[in-house]
Amino acid sequence: MRKIFIVMALLALAGVGLWAWLGGAEKVTAGRIEAVLVEQGIPAPVAACMGTRMADNLSLVQLRKLQQLQPSEDEGAVPINMAEFLERLRRVDDPEAIEVVATSAAICSFTAG
Repeated sequence: MRKIFIVMALLALAGVGLWAWLGGAEKVTAGRIEAVLVEQGIPAPVAACMGTRMADNLSLVQLRKLQQLQPSEDEGAVPINMAEFLERLRRVDDPEAIEVVATSAAICSFTAG
């Protein structure tokens, strides 16, 4: 009985490893990024493009940092002026993440439209 349990555990670990190696984690992340972008008003084709690019080019830590772009309690859903937008960018404190978001938005706006 114990040997069967060990074999099943090893098979489960191998399956998860194979799923991750084949890109399963990135696909889930890209889908989640796309869903958040669509919720924020980005058109679906642009959000899909950006989600894929961001999942490919950013680590999970960087993606978590980008959550700081979301409004705080005293802010509206969309920045009302450039100063508020820049304040949200400063909260991220990751130039590479900001660059990936900006270039993804620019590239995807032209190619997905």
